[in-house]
Amino acid sequence: MGNSRILTTMDDTSSPPKIGLKDFTALIKIGIVNSNLITTFTGLWLAFLFTGNHFLQSIDIVIYTLLGSSLIIAGSCAMNNYIDRDIDPIMKRTQNRPTVTGKISGSKVLALGSTFVGTGLILLFMTNITAGIIGIIGVFSYVVLYSLWSKRLYVSNTIIGSISGAVPPLIGWAAVDPSLPPMAWMLFLLMFVWQPPHFYALAMRRVDEYRAASIPMLPVVKGFATTKRHILIWVALLLPIPFFMSSLGIPFIILATLLNIGWLVIGINGYKNRDDKKWATRMFVYSINYLTILFTAMVILSVF
Repeated sequence: MGNSRILTTMDDTSSPPKIGLKDFTALIKIGIVNSNLITTFTGLWLAFLFTGNHFLQSIDIVIYTLLGSSLIIAGSCAMNNYIDRDIDPIMKRTQNRPTVTGKISGSKVLALGSTFVGTGLILLFMTNITAGIIGIIGVFSYVVLYSLWSKRLYVSNTIIGSISGAVPPLIGWAAVDPSLPPMAWMLFLLMFVWQPPHFYALAMRRVDEYRAASIPMLPVVKGFATTKRHILIWVALLLPIPFFMSSLGIPFIILATLLNIGWLVIGINGYKNRDDKKWATRMFVYSINYLTILFTAMVILSVF
């Protein structure tokens, strides 16, 4: 009942102001689209490399995969904004989303999200059935399992949501090689394990906002001490993964191991830092750089 006035302002019968580029990019969460596009491309690139196929000779597959993946991610994010339009006004970092300001109506958001997802899935199915099915799993896990179900009910929502975030490199690989060898699953596992420490750190930084919105994130339910322990456990789980990716070469194993150790050292130093939010910020920033460096290195080092 407390949010009824907010929702009324976004009634479909109203005439919302014209939506600009900034509003559109916020609606589809362009940052998430871009970061997932990096992992999708890496899976695609490595699949070409390991199968011996030529990248430029399969440019149609490349376009279908990258565009299809971008559209299903953007569409899923738009649907997430539609679902969360009752709690987004409460959280400072989401207060300017067009679904909150009323610049776009709920029905239009839903139509846009559905169109993007549908078009993206068609493009993925144009590569092969496996890539399309994985795309469906990614959309379902983010929109239904995470946004509609677990996000507001369970402290394990972050882990459940990690399924969708780990899907993009698998889509990229499957578009070229539907057999999905162990290396493809290592990319999935790497992304799955990376997400909890990344989002737990974000949740620590925004704990007051999540508490106000009644979202049961780990630091809200269990506190900072428990969250820090969980972050360290998840970072530690990253340590053995590079050794199962030895086909990428020794330089990659060394780089990945150094990045993992660096993340773990920063995490351990958190117990000496009394400012938990400052520590969480360092962990969050490191996680973003970690992902970008590691997946870019996979592409570059695989050439040599």
